[in-house]
Amino acid sequence: DERARAIRDLAGQGGGARRIADLRAPMPGLVVRVLVAPGQQVAAGDPLLIVEAMKMENELRAEGAGAVASIEVEAGAAVDRGDLLMTFDDLAAEEA
Repeated sequence: DERARAIRDLAGQGGGARRIADLRAPMPGLVVRVLVAPGQQVAAGDPLLIVEAMKMENELRAEGAGAVASIEVEAGAAVDRGDLLMTFDDLAAEEA
């Protein structure tokens, strides 16, 4: 019902699904490869992009379900810890 939906929206929960947060760089490094495109739907655990740090490639994965809204970096870009890499639209909010 409408009241339950409003409570879920205020709590940041869409129908029991976890809201996907914007992806930020966990460490300084170099973006090696972007694995998704704007508009693409992703599920929890899907690979999003690869960042090389200290000669190791780190695959960054989606923490929940959503659709890629924008990609703020491209392959070859240097990033610092906390830099915005991509944003998402919450699929659970769209379905509610």
